Amino acid sequence: MLSIARGWIAEARHVPSPNFNQRPVGTVVDLIVVHGISLPPGEFGGCWIDDLFMNRLDPTMHPYFAEIEGLRVSSHFLIRRDGELVQYVSCDERAWHAGRSSWRGRTECNDYAIGIELEGEDHVPYTESQYTGLAQLITTLGEAYPAIGDRIVGHEHVAPGRKTDPGPAFDWTRVTASVLAKGDAQ
Repeated sequence: MLSIARGWIAEARHVPSPNFNQRPVGTVVDLIVVHGISLPPGEFGGCWIDDLFMNRLDPTMHPYFAEIEGLRVSSHFLIRRDGELVQYVSCDERAWHAGRSSWRGRTECNDYAIGIELEGEDHVPYTESQYTGLAQLITTLGEAYPAIGDRIVGHEHVAPGRKTDPGPAFDWTRVTASVLAKGDAQ
C-alpha cells in the first residue's frame, strides 16, 4: 500500500512541476484520467518527460521537441516502464494534463481529475510493472478520494478525436478487474 499526505505519495520520486494551479473552490476529485506518453515519440527512458513537465525540454535535442516548444503541461503522476512512480503535482491541485476535455457532460476535466501518465504509446503493450504500479496507485487514490469510485477513463475518452492515448495496447480489462477487486475488499 502506498501512503499519501497533502496530495503527495510518499513512495514516489517527487519532481514538482510549475505547471499547475488551484482547483476551483469546492471541487471534488472524482475522476482518474490515464494517459500514455513517450518522448521522443516511440522512445522510452531518459529525462525527457521530466524535462517537458518542468519546462526545460531543449528543442535542439530532437526535431519533435521543436514542435512542442513552449508547451506548458504536467500530470500528477508518471509510471515509467520499469514501474517507477514519479509525482509532479499534488493531487489536491490542478495539473495541466487533459487540455480541452469533458466527461459525461462536465467540461474541464483538469478541474476534478487526477492525471496518470504511463510511459508508452498507443500500439506498444504496457509492462507488468506498470499495471502493478497503476493498480496500487488507483487503490491508494480511491481511498484518499472516495468520490473517484470506478471513474477511470483514458485521455481518448475525455478528448475524443483529439487524443488517442493510452490507446489499443492498454488493457482496460486489467484495470477494471483491479477496481472491482478493490470494491470487493471493502
